[in-house]
Amino acid sequence: MAPAITLAAEAPKLSAANTGFMLICSALVLIMTPGLAFFYGGMVRVKSTLNMLMMSFISMGIVTILWVLYGFSLAFGTDKGSLIGWTSDFVGFTGIGKVELWPGYTIPVYVFATFQLMFAIITPALISGALADRVKFTAWSLFVALWATVVYFPVAHWVWGTGGWAFDLGVIDFAGGTAVHINAGAAALGVILVIGKRVGFKKDPMRPHSLPLVMLGCGLLWFGWFGFNAGSWLGNDDGVGALMFINTQIATAAAMLAWLAYEKIRHGAFTTLGAASGAVAGLVAITPSGGAVSPLGAIAVGAIAGVLCAMAVGLKYKFGYDDSLDVVGVHLVGGVAGSLLIGFFASGGGQSDATGVFYGDHSFDQLWKQCAGVFAVLAYSLVVSAILAFLIDKTIGMRVSEDEEIAGIDQAEHAETAYDFSGAGGGAARILPAPLADTATKKVDA
Repeated sequence: MAPAITLAAEAPKLSAANTGFMLICSALVLIMTPGLAFFYGGMVRVKSTLNMLMMSFISMGIVTILWVLYGFSLAFGTDKGSLIGWTSDFVGFTGIGKVELWPGYTIPVYVFATFQLMFAIITPALISGALADRVKFTAWSLFVALWATVVYFPVAHWVWGTGGWAFDLGVIDFAGGTAVHINAGAAALGVILVIGKRVGFKKDPMRPHSLPLVMLGCGLLWFGWFGFNAGSWLGNDDGVGALMFINTQIATAAAMLAWLAYEKIRHGAFTTLGAASGAVAGLVAITPSGGAVSPLGAIAVGAIAGVLCAMAVGLKYKFGYDDSLDVVGVHLVGGVAGSLLIGFFASGGGQSDATGVFYGDHSFDQLWKQCAGVFAVLAYSLVVSAILAFLIDKTIGMRVSEDEEIAGIDQAEHAETAYDFSGAGGGAARILPAPLADTATKKVDA
């Protein structure tokens, strides 16, 4: 009898469809950073608007260069001791072929590297919302470079890199509940504990100056998040990406409604800021869990996260930490909620056969794994971020002076203002004769 012939599995081939899909998703994730800038920019006072925008935009420059030089290698290179990666061919992208495929997938390495770069950009930008009004731009830029190097790149390897300890343990994080949101939220808490409160915290009104800008930013974030989440499956040949796409919409809607309901019961009104914040809370919570839960599970995840985050944003007044734009309350709490709820609502019918307490054999196994990933990332990011902020503060100084903070950080750090009010009386030019209109305009400009 002739021996059986075993055919080798056919190697993956370049898929034009998946490649095009992932390039679109990469662009969608990139638009989230300007969206975040608008979201945060509208939430601060007029005198801090430009600084808030710039704190997001500078991340697009700094992290891109670091990613090419060594960040991609640290995050996704060959595993070194389950803690970090390194592949010399990834350094400077010198050894990557233009049609070389990412192992096990049908997209080029360049496309995978580009997609992951967009995650690396937005994660430190998320931290900036907690530090509004009071941080030197130079100090912030240095913090972004150091934090990306010693916190984000290693944590990304733990969670998503082959051989990373959380990856091997079986921690589920579809698109960044631990690596992005818990990481950024814990970092924000660590930094604000070091640099202290804004001048006038809990005394002066610090209301958002432009809620339309906040809603525009929220809309861009919601739109870009479909690429952030659905793209993280690196293709949609088996439908998991489609499940993540619809769950993203479902959880976000549920969280927004839950936040508004809580707000109405607690404070008596449905606010625009509450709608935007609730939507972001849902987006955060479904990011780690959307590939593991059913659509009904996504409703539960979103609703629970919406209420928990709405409750959490007030803790800063109770405990006295100045989280300017509620990064801790939304991203840290939402990321923890979404990651841990996998341990309850994982259905076994999505990205893996892992099930939560409410499904399968009702095992707590996945919940313990989620706890390990959540609290390890939280502790590491909190401690290291606080150390970085302390070192920067003791060397070049982290904060602007009190006078500069009161006068406005936009003028102090950027020599610009977001809005030109010099033409506020320009209506005269539309009704006065030309010579008189010119005189009136000159007086207003003066």
